[in-house]
Amino acid sequence: MFEGLFQPMHLLFLFGLAVLLFGPKKIPELGKSLGEGIRGFKSAMQGAPEKKDEKPAPPPTPQA
Repeated sequence: MFEGLFQPMHLLFLFGLAVLLFGPKKIPELGKSLGEGIRGFKSAMQGAPEKKDEKPAPPPTPQA
């Protein structure tokens, strides 16, 4: 069913279409932002779990 989905000609066509849509200057910026997003997601997944027992700070008292 999906035998030839990622053939070299298909990938070249997709790359050419991306260049036409975004322009050659914008593609490296898109790649950089995508990589930063993935790194941020990975670091958030490896970070410490949220503390559920923590209570929010009380609202400030109004001054007269």
